[in-house]
Amino acid sequence: MPAPHNPPHLALSRRHLLAQGLATTLAGAPWLGHAQTPWPAKPLRLVVPFAPGGSSEIVARSIAGEMAKTIGQNVFVDNKPGAAGNIAMQEVANAEDGHTLILGHIGTLAVNPYIFSKLPYDPARDFVPVTLVSKVPSLYVVHPDLPVKDLKDFVAYAKGKPGQLNYGSAGNGSAGHLAFEYLKMVTNTFVVHVPYRGTGPMLTDLMSGRLQAASVGAPALLPFIKAGKLRCIATGTAQRLPQLPDVPTVAEQGYKGFEMTQWYGLLAPAKWPRANVAKLEAEAVKAAKGSVVKDKLSADTALAVGSSAAEFEAFILSEQARWKPVIARAQIKPEGA
Repeated sequence: MPAPHNPPHLALSRRHLLAQGLATTLAGAPWLGHAQTPWPAKPLRLVVPFAPGGSSEIVARSIAGEMAKTIGQNVFVDNKPGAAGNIAMQEVANAEDGHTLILGHIGTLAVNPYIFSKLPYDPARDFVPVTLVSKVPSLYVVHPDLPVKDLKDFVAYAKGKPGQLNYGSAGNGSAGHLAFEYLKMVTNTFVVHVPYRGTGPMLTDLMSGRLQAASVGAPALLPFIKAGKLRCIATGTAQRLPQLPDVPTVAEQGYKGFEMTQWYGLLAPAKWPRANVAKLEAEAVKAAKGSVVKDKLSADTALAVGSSAAEFEAFILSEQARWKPVIARAQIKPEGA
């Protein structure tokens, strides 16, 4: 008997069904889908572990804006203050979306490990360094009604009123807290620390006269200094700042070798694929070293860095070694401890 002959329309229908089934199988193959998905596949979320209004936000928005131009997705800044940055660090360490990173900081990376008996994150185990974005000079300021014009005046005034003056910071273990305790240690003065939930609310109370002094990164302070709402009595830098040429450094005013700068860098969760971290590093370094970020940060008295991941890792270790003895001597403790 001759072989059965299928009508042309049935043969076409079978071929169509086979092709359709193959397409469905390929589309459902997870390994193929992942291999073909470029990273980042959605906007990147850059978490800042402090309230808006401080140096951290200025640095974060500068680098995020430039990275968004080349990395293929938008990069948005998300402020998550609380618990000296621990809340944000824990959240990012546990993030599973592969698109959440954090702005690391002197406080969360070099201070918190030594002031908290137990941290909800491990700086070395839970994160991979990406790049040191910026170093920010610390300034020492007072309310303009305080009868002091420089650091020498302030030290004399504080020694005459031990425990009667208050200084504010963005929170226990913040850079401003560390900077002022460092100053208290070298000047042998007693000024009461008042922690806030971020630089913004602290500056509001400082300018209203509820506080007498503070140490904050230069970018957040310059507009208020220039407007006469705050008086800068010293800079924590090794040399005078060109934006404040008449303000002497702490070292110039009798405390040789004194230097205090804040710093900020990008970190990714340790679980990220190495290729994604490498891509982020390349784009972040390019952005930090570019003229747009350099000019933007320089205008706010901040220095753009853009180190390699390895250099940033070594820098974090050196800062931990530097500040551990200072923290122990100043007996800096977390809030409520």
